[in-house]
Amino acid sequence: MGSKNLQIEASAEELLELAAKSGAEAAEVYQSRSLSKPVFFEANRIKQLEITQSEGTALRLWRNGRPGLAVAYGPFDPQALVDRALALSELNQPEIIELNEPQQSAYPDLGETVPVEVLLNWGKQAISLIREAYPEVLCSGEWDCEIESTRLLNSLGLDCSYTDTTLSCYLSTEWVRGDDFLNVSDGQTQRGHLAPAEIAQRILQRLQWAKENVSPPSGRVPVLFTSKAADMLWGTVSAALNGKMVIEKASPWSERLGEQVLSRTLTIRQEPNLGPFSCPFDDEGTPTRSLTFIQNGVLQLFYTDRTVGRSLGSGTTGNGFRPGLGSYPTPGLFNFLIEQGSLSLLELISKIDDGIVVDQMLGGTAGISGDFSINVDLGYRVKNGEIIGRVKDTMVAGNVYTALKQVAEIGGDADWNASCYTPSLIVEGLSVTGKN
Repeated sequence: MGSKNLQIEASAEELLELAAKSGAEAAEVYQSRSLSKPVFFEANRIKQLEITQSEGTALRLWRNGRPGLAVAYGPFDPQALVDRALALSELNQPEIIELNEPQQSAYPDLGETVPVEVLLNWGKQAISLIREAYPEVLCSGEWDCEIESTRLLNSLGLDCSYTDTTLSCYLSTEWVRGDDFLNVSDGQTQRGHLAPAEIAQRILQRLQWAKENVSPPSGRVPVLFTSKAADMLWGTVSAALNGKMVIEKASPWSERLGEQVLSRTLTIRQEPNLGPFSCPFDDEGTPTRSLTFIQNGVLQLFYTDRTVGRSLGSGTTGNGFRPGLGSYPTPGLFNFLIEQGSLSLLELISKIDDGIVVDQMLGGTAGISGDFSINVDLGYRVKNGEIIGRVKDTMVAGNVYTALKQVAEIGGDADWNASCYTPSLIVEGLSVTGKN
């Protein structure tokens, strides 16, 4: 199914006309629609096939400078939606109207759809490869092809739209050995093609590493975060780069533009057209662009929407995104990239004399403060450059900002975690505690 089947049928132009006739001096319509056909596996077998569709329309208008936002899902009465937005506007204070200038852009469709039969075969192939080596494990997972369409119009004449198709999968294995329970999971997000053999191989490698349980080290030791575990660190960094946090003086980097804030090994960028996701414009209609936030550890830029950019005096960076249809645009990131090095995961491991690898964790989000204390769900002990077994009942604690000043090595194995592209990395001197 291509983009022609995803053209939104709701009357966006009619909404703008009705808003103007009802006394609104400005208005915008944001519409999104998605079609997903996931294939689910459970206990090594196909569980179910689904078709999921969603469609939503958000109308934002201003009357007497007062903003009102109303949302409808599926079919709706245009006049009722306008009336609801007008009623809500009466509850708000007047504000500066933030609308983008006229432009009409229909961007080319990106990505290719994949039939359900192909998704099904990929899932069966990955499970078969794992169970050939470990017949006692139970595999579950989800393989999906999702098509998303977005359209944004406003009363100044802006009209832009795009359609994006993304493939994704998630595979989880459970291995019960007496009273010892082991869960190993992995996934992939791509365009056009998924690699079941590659996913299976990564899981098989981790099952091999986890055959023996060993005691963890204690004290301050090197910690290797794999690409999927390193995602925890970047949530704090993205919050610190948020222009809204700068205005509120919540970011520790508010007054540090041009200064060294992280290790010189780290360069952090946004690339809106790279990888399995695309975003040619933000939810305010501003074209997105490549941005460098941190260059060799030096803070270069904060990201902003129109309102925050005006307050900072820097203008928008094209990062005004809606957390949901019923929300106003706020600064957000898309395709957040940490520039990778050249070492493989095995080469990174060989650099550690005595430490641990963190691959999966329970909880432990750090927040803007950067302080974290995570329980290691899946981790391994490293001695003399080799993994000697799995560590259990182990905790890693530290501070994200401090940790990212102590990055010893960066891998060349970057992978996508949602729209964050991160490699594995070694951090020196984190506090590790555990039971022997």
